[in-house]
Amino acid sequence: MLKRCIQNVGNPMLISKLRELENNQLIHREIYKEVPPRVEYSLTELGKMIMLILIQLEKWGKGYNKKLDIAFISDCSTD
Repeated sequence: MLKRCIQNVGNPMLISKLRELENNQLIHREIYKEVPPRVEYSLTELGKMIMLILIQLEKWGKGYNKKLDIAFISDCSTD
């Protein structure tokens, strides 16, 4: 399901990044011994804390971008 949400990513890159996130203790990988095999990923507590920070950073960035747009419009209208 994750691969469907991310466009233009190959399996090797996706697996590499997921392993990196797991090694950094941001996600947890649960392997189910089923046929066919199934793997589920979830955020760790550290991953959840970082997501809160990233959401706030995104909100700040959108507000800052709006201020830049207003400043650009103001500068252009004085010509």
